[in-house]
Amino acid sequence: MAILRPFEKDQDKSSPNRNIAPITAALDSQERLSIGGCLLSSLAEKYGTPLYILDELTLRTSCREYKDALSKYYPGDSIPLYASKANSSLIISNIVASEGMGVDVVSEGELITALKGGVESSNIVFHGNNKSKSELIMAYKNDVIIVLDNQYDIDQLREIVPFGKRKAKLMLRFTPGIECHTHEYIKTGHIDSKFGFDPDELESIFLQFKDIEWGELIGLHAHIGSQIFEVQPHKDLADVMASALQTGRKLGHSLNALNLGGGLGIRYIASDDPPSISDWVEVIAAAVVKACRERSLDLPLLMCEPGRSIVGSAGLTLYKIGSRKEIPGIKTYLSVDGGMSDNPRPITYQSEYSACLVDKPLIRADEVVTIAGKHCESGDVLLKDFRLPRSNSGDVLGVFSTGAYNFSMSSNYNRIPKPAAIIVGNGESELIQKRELPEDLLRNDILPDRFIAKG
Repeated sequence: MAILRPFEKDQDKSSPNRNIAPITAALDSQERLSIGGCLLSSLAEKYGTPLYILDELTLRTSCREYKDALSKYYPGDSIPLYASKANSSLIISNIVASEGMGVDVVSEGELITALKGGVESSNIVFHGNNKSKSELIMAYKNDVIIVLDNQYDIDQLREIVPFGKRKAKLMLRFTPGIECHTHEYIKTGHIDSKFGFDPDELESIFLQFKDIEWGELIGLHAHIGSQIFEVQPHKDLADVMASALQTGRKLGHSLNALNLGGGLGIRYIASDDPPSISDWVEVIAAAVVKACRERSLDLPLLMCEPGRSIVGSAGLTLYKIGSRKEIPGIKTYLSVDGGMSDNPRPITYQSEYSACLVDKPLIRADEVVTIAGKHCESGDVLLKDFRLPRSNSGDVLGVFSTGAYNFSMSSNYNRIPKPAAIIVGNGESELIQKRELPEDLLRNDILPDRFIAKG
C-alpha cells in the first residue's frame, strides 16, 4: 500500500475529498514534499512533532465547492453547514464562516468556538441526543437553531423559554429508516439508533407543537451515516423527508427547511473512490426537487452538514521515526513519537491511511513495516504492513487525510500532551493550537491537604 502521489496528474483539485493529500502538495528541487508552499521537514524542525498541519487552500476549496454546487443544482435557497465535530477550532470556524457556510455543533464547547470564530448565530444548528439545561439555555440565548432529538429536549425547553418572549427556532430530527456505513446499505422501517424520533412519532409531535407559544418548528433533520461512497441512499432519504415535510405542513407547520445531514466520504487510501462534492450535491438537490414536485410542495431551504469531506484531506500529521524492532521472518516495527492519543481511529475503527517519508516521497518503497505508536498498548498501530523506503531514526513521516476526527478525538492517554497545530498557505505557516506541555496536564489536578506530607 502506498500514497497516491499527490503531485501527479490524477489529482482532482476541484474536489479535495477525492485526493489523499492536500491540493497544494508539491515537490521542491530536491524532490522533498511541501504543502501550502512550506517544506514539511522544515515545519517538523520548527514546530516539533507530532504536528497537525491544515492546508488553508484545500479547506477553502472544499467550502466553495459545496456552496457553488448548491447554487448550481438547487433552484431554492440553500446553505451548507460545517459539521464541527470533525475538527472544531477558532480558525476553522472563521474560515468556513468567511466562505458563507454555517456550522453544526453538539456541545457548549463547539458552540462557543463557532461564535467566537465568527459564525453568525442564525447559521448555527445545535444537535445532541442528551442536551444539558445549560447547553439549551446558551443555544436559546444566542438564537441558534435547536434540533429536537427527543421528548427530553421538548420538556426542558418548555421550562427554559420565557413566557411571551422570542420563540425558540426548532428542527425535528427523526430516524428515516435508512442506514449507510461506507459500503453497507440497509433500509428498514425502524433503525436502531440513539438519535432522533421514530417515524411513527412524527405526527404526534407535529400535533403537540400546533399551538405552543415557546417554539416554532421550522424544519426537519435526518442523517444516515458517514464515510459514504454511494448516492442512492440519499435519493431515498430525500423522498422520506419530503413525505414527512408534507405531513408537517398539512398539520399546520411552515417547515421551510430540510437538513439531509452529511456523510460524504473521502479518500484515505488509493482504492477509495468517493463521489466528488459536486456530484454528491447534484444528486441530493435533484432528489429533493423531484420529491417536492411530486407532492406539489414549495421547495424548502436545503441544508447539508459536511464535516469529513470539508476538512479531512486538508489535514496531515507529521511524526519522527524513533526505534526499529526487527522480528526475523515476521515483522519490522518502526515506532513514531505519537500514536493513538493523536489519532485514535486505527485502534478504534481499524482505519487505514496513506503515508510517506516527506523527504523521500519518490524513493522506491523496498521494505514492509508496521508503524507503531509510543503508547503502552499493543494495538497502538497507525499503519500495518505498510511499504516504505528504508528509513532512519529522525526521518519525518507524513500521514495524510488526518484533518477530520484526529485532533477532535485526541486524548492525553499515558499523560501524553496533545500536539501543536498549524495552518499553511502561500509559503507561510502560523500556529493555530499550542502544543501542550507535560505540566499542562496537571492544571486540573488537586492534591487534598490531608495527603500532603507534614513537617
